[in-house]
Amino acid sequence: MRHQVRGRKLGRTSSHRNATMRALSNALIKNHRIVTTLAKAKELRRYVEPLITRALKEDNPHNRRLVFSFLHDKYAVTHLFDEVVPTIGERNGGYTRVIKLGNRSGDGAPTAIIELVDYNESTVESTGSKRKRTRRGGKKKADNEQDTEEKAEE
Repeated sequence: MRHQVRGRKLGRTSSHRNATMRALSNALIKNHRIVTTLAKAKELRRYVEPLITRALKEDNPHNRRLVFSFLHDKYAVTHLFDEVVPTIGERNGGYTRVIKLGNRSGDGAPTAIIELVDYNESTVESTGSKRKRTRRGGKKKADNEQDTEEKAEE
């Protein structure tokens, strides 16, 4: 039984697992949303949320060095402190959201989106969508109307 066994091994050695979590954390901080397997997304929450909490406390060199010691990417640290933290504001935890997508077609692994909560871009995409043409006949009809107008003018 797995009583009080914390974390997921993800089929990797500890160094490979740390490198995977580091890469996923950098991608999530830079892009605000990534698609990965469900197990990796759930495990990533345990790594990213304490980093964001540390960044929210105070922007000083000590906290930046602590975050950098995990991320190993100065651009991700700068983005976290300068852009992500002001957007999050006074939120008391729960900085990430995991949305299940379904199974991946290649190997059937359950996939999910993990995103930062305050960067909800799905509503922006739905409001700014253009109307899509469903048939090719619409363009020909518009051209025919222009041709008939030109003929009428002659």
